[in-house]
Amino acid sequence: MWVYWECNGDRDVSRVKDMGVGGLFIETPRIKRVGAATNLLFLVRGQIPANAVVRHLKRGGGLGLKFKAVSEKDRPHLAALMRRLMSST
Repeated sequence: MWVYWECNGDRDVSRVKDMGVGGLFIETPRIKRVGAATNLLFLVRGQIPANAVVRHLKRGGGLGLKFKAVSEKDRPHLAALMRRLMSST
């Protein structure tokens, strides 16, 4: 799965390596500071937006992001996406 993200003026599309109820890990060579606000748009049918914050980084490997906000109308879609991902593993 892929996610479009914006953080401090940077924009990119990255592969989601891992995702759970609290957040996700994206593969990217870009480094962002811990605590940086990030806007996400999951590139799935119906596109699901969310806000997150950088919680940790792996230099040259990716960013660990913690979910901060998902709108009321998008929460069921994000929950359904997580269920589909968990059932496919």
